[in-house]
Amino acid sequence: MLSGHIIKSLSGFYYVENNQKIYQCKASGKFRKNNQKPLVGDLCDFTIENTNEGYIRKLYPRKNCLVRPPICNIDQALLVFSAKEPDMNTLLLDRFIAIIEHHDIEPIICITKIDLLDSNDVYQIMKPYETAGYRIYYTSSSTHQGVDDIRHIFTDKVTVFTGQSGVGKSSLLNALDIHLNIETNEISKALGRGKHTTRHVELLEMYGGYVADTPGFSSLEISMEPVELAHSYHDFKELSNSCKFRECLHDSEPHCAVKEAVEKGKISKERYEHYLTFLAETKKLKEKKYG
Repeated sequence: MLSGHIIKSLSGFYYVENNQKIYQCKASGKFRKNNQKPLVGDLCDFTIENTNEGYIRKLYPRKNCLVRPPICNIDQALLVFSAKEPDMNTLLLDRFIAIIEHHDIEPIICITKIDLLDSNDVYQIMKPYETAGYRIYYTSSSTHQGVDDIRHIFTDKVTVFTGQSGVGKSSLLNALDIHLNIETNEISKALGRGKHTTRHVELLEMYGGYVADTPGFSSLEISMEPVELAHSYHDFKELSNSCKFRECLHDSEPHCAVKEAVEKGKISKERYEHYLTFLAETKKLKEKKYG
């Protein structure tokens, strides 16, 4: 029995890396019986049936797992959003951050296409995120501006690339490593959004770590309990220790440290309003679930 790391899943096959060699494997029948499915990022044990083909026999416990994209054991997420074409969408950014932090994954924000900027608006838009302690990088795949600044973040980490569709995730990966040659499509002028050029999830070795190129998304459902959402943003969670109520939802409760921080300008009103939008969603989901 060998141990390995699933780095790619495609058409029912799993590509497992062991000592810098890749083995094409199928999942053992017991996983289907146990309603389990191997994912990219899984650490596993497998057996070899011939030279480079085999079967996955055992999956090790996961530290986290995402459904969209289907990947597990992630250290950090590079949330890629563009300054223009499409315009910066902070509502979608906050949605991504809530989901990513809920899974104990560190979000790192990357703004692309800064060569298209004709003002400093995007830097002003991102100031509340800097204040909240998020790492932010500004890049252009066309001019390579800022690309060198993010290379160090991948060392010894599994990083998932995700974000709004059409923002240039694949272009950024190609700028980071010219040997990747990942397919890219120009943004659709008619639709105002990009085509999904990435068809599967795959871990790519890069700068001493792994990065995952994943399909782009234009919307994501926040499927968590209201109290889980209240603790999803790290700065909200830190402040919640000073709230009067232990399971404060930072909505209508009195003596709420998060609401006080909003009033004092320590948390942006827009971020808080986005949170309230997501909170309403989680409450509706809870009502549907429990009646």
